[in-house]
Amino acid sequence: MSPVSRPGVQGVLAAYRDGVTVICELAAQFPDATWLAATPCGEWRAIDLAGHLRCVADDYHEYLDDAPASRLARLMAAGAPADSLARKLARQNAAELAALPDAPGPEHIRAFAESARAYGRRLPQSWDLTHHRYRETEVTVGAMAGAVGAEWHLHAWDLARSLGKDYRPADPELVLAAWRGGMPQLWPELTGQDGDDPWHDLLTASGRDPGWVQLLERHAGVES
Repeated sequence: MSPVSRPGVQGVLAAYRDGVTVICELAAQFPDATWLAATPCGEWRAIDLAGHLRCVADDYHEYLDDAPASRLARLMAAGAPADSLARKLARQNAAELAALPDAPGPEHIRAFAESARAYGRRLPQSWDLTHHRYRETEVTVGAMAGAVGAEWHLHAWDLARSLGKDYRPADPELVLAAWRGGMPQLWPELTGQDGDDPWHDLLTASGRDPGWVQLLERHAGVES
C-alpha cells in the first residue's frame, strides 16, 4: 500500500487531532488510584502509559527536527526486520520511561497534549519532506504523521480498556490506512490481515488482543 496521498491530508490531520483529544478525555476519567490499573501494554500500568505518551510525543519532535538523519531514520535505514526494530524501540521506550521523573498521571497527560498538539501544528509545512527511509521505501513527514495519529488512537484504546471501557475511532479505515502508510516495515506482516473490521485489523496488527477487556474483567472485576 502506498503512503497517504495529498487528498487525504486534512483527514489525516483531523484524525491526529482527534487521537490527542480522546486521550485527554479518557485520562480525565481516571481517579487517582486508577492510574495504577493494568493496561493492554504488557506490564505497564496506566501511569506508565501516560509517561510513555509524554516521552514519545517529545521524541517525534526530535525526529522531525533531525529528519531525514534522525536516530529513528538511522535505525530504519539499516533495513532490519520488523521484530528486530520492535525490540530496539521497546528498549528505547523502557529507558526513556525509567529516566522520566515521577509525576502524577494528569501531569504526564498535560505535557503529552501540549507536545503532541505542537507537533501537529508543525506538520503541514513539512508534509512532503522525507522523514526516513526503510529499505526501498521513502516515508514522508505526512506518512509518518498518519502513523503517529494512529498510535494516539491505539493508546486511547489502551486507556479505555484500562478503565473497563471500549473505544474505536470515528473513521477506523482511514486510521488503518494512515498507519500502514507510515509503517512500511510492517507491510509483509499485514498481508492477508484485511478483515471486515479495519479497527480490529489494526489492533491485531499492532500486537494487541482485542479481547483484553475480558481478561481485565475476569481478574480485576471491572465492568465495561
